[in-house]
Amino acid sequence: QLQASGGGMVQAGGSLRLSCAASGRTFSGYAVAWFRQAPGEERKFVAAMHRTGTGTRYADSVKGRFTISRNSAKNTMYLQMNNLSPEDTAVYCCAADSSVILSNLASRSAYRFWGQGTQVTVSS
Repeated sequence: QLQASGGGMVQAGGSLRLSCAASGRTFSGYAVAWFRQAPGEERKFVAAMHRTGTGTRYADSVKGRFTISRNSAKNTMYLQMNNLSPEDTAVYCCAADSSVILSNLASRSAYRFWGQGTQVTVSS
């Protein structure tokens, strides 16, 4: 199971760090990713890291502001979000899978394991 946390309300320009903890499994050997879903919209890709830890991918809208990372020893992945804007308001979900290839990191359908969402609200 994946458990996401760290969401909240922040003003524009602020920062938040989301966490996603794995229970019953380790992230070692798994690609990990964050997706987000705003009201009335489909779930969209935000950031991902290849299972080797050496490849990352970001949505254009968050490049330079968000950073995905993981701590294998703690079985936890993170999404550091800086310079937040109201457009970043959404429910953020974490995902993981051991079979995601580099070219599919941004594909929602590539991930079998999902955590529940954590709400991020950015006010202007």
